[in-house]
Amino acid sequence: MGGADKLLADIGGRPLLAHTLTALAAAPEIASIVVVTSTERRRELERGPWLPEGVTIGFADGGERRQDSVRAGFDSLERLVPDPEGGRVVLVHDGARPIVPKELIASVVEATATYGAAIPVLPVAETLKRVDGELVGETIDRSGLATAQTPQGARRGLLRTALDSPQAGPGTWTDEAALLEACRIPVHVVPGDAANLKVTVPADLARATYLLTGSGATRRTGIGHDAHPFGPGEPLRLGGVEITGAPRLHGHSDGDVALHAVADALLGAAGLGDLGRSFPADDSTPAGIDSRELLAAVVARLADAGWRPTGVDLTIVALRPRLGDHLESMRDAIAGALGLAPDAVSVKASTGNLDGSEGAGRSISTLALATIESRG
Repeated sequence: MGGADKLLADIGGRPLLAHTLTALAAAPEIASIVVVTSTERRRELERGPWLPEGVTIGFADGGERRQDSVRAGFDSLERLVPDPEGGRVVLVHDGARPIVPKELIASVVEATATYGAAIPVLPVAETLKRVDGELVGETIDRSGLATAQTPQGARRGLLRTALDSPQAGPGTWTDEAALLEACRIPVHVVPGDAANLKVTVPADLARATYLLTGSGATRRTGIGHDAHPFGPGEPLRLGGVEITGAPRLHGHSDGDVALHAVADALLGAAGLGDLGRSFPADDSTPAGIDSRELLAAVVARLADAGWRPTGVDLTIVALRPRLGDHLESMRDAIAGALGLAPDAVSVKASTGNLDGSEGAGRSISTLALATIESRG
């Protein structure tokens, strides 16, 4: 992937991993999910606004090898949902397979419950060649060969036995079936699904994006603008974060011009008017209301109308205060409010070339460009 983190790659305004977890959580057989990830990435994922509801979600730090990571996830699952008898089915799934069908999950679960262990496979369709350097060494008979997919299933007790066995120590097992086989535990096969692709190279990501977002989704763009003068008191609320030591902006709400511009852009894209019409500056809107509440209400209105945000580009024009150290926090706050991956939101700042009220330090203005798509 050229060094990019494929699990956080944006697909339709959400990270790839979000689509994987959503697909798993949608299967009625799934009750609990443990996400195994790197220690560095774990905290960010635990705060992900896109984590699915309706299932128990846990996290575990991965290891050097696949079986080490599976061991860590399995131990976390043992603590999360104890199963001393070992009869429940546990599945191991690649986070980079975001389009796993519910029917495939059900098939693997059923076969695992019946036989003890099961994996989905696809027959090899292409002719196989063993290559020696730049020459063909021989043609391999592909009859009886198949490629393995995930999720791979095992009864909890059987996988526990395999992970605790001496075979789990040396070497590296490329999947759970290989470890089970080494422990002489039979593994049943069920038909895989060609749509259950694993994102490995950029071309896979493009295909996954097409399959997940579809070619028929309607997309719209809106522009939002707001400006407020500085008023008495502090702190400044901007982009969903507090900036201490800076004066607050004057307004009926908390004066967060950044969130106001984003909300206006979303409403405009959906053809739902503007923020002032939804929340007029009168007694119907509580004085000093947190603009994050206003933005949440706007996102809910979009959802009711069949839309969801997919991206935001925001520019803040202000001479004061210095915003460079706060832009990343604003980006994360806005992304969280909209249920987007951080890389779907851009927050920039400018002094406005010292022109106008902003350049004189008397006010702050913002311009937002927002994209939305039909939820379909």
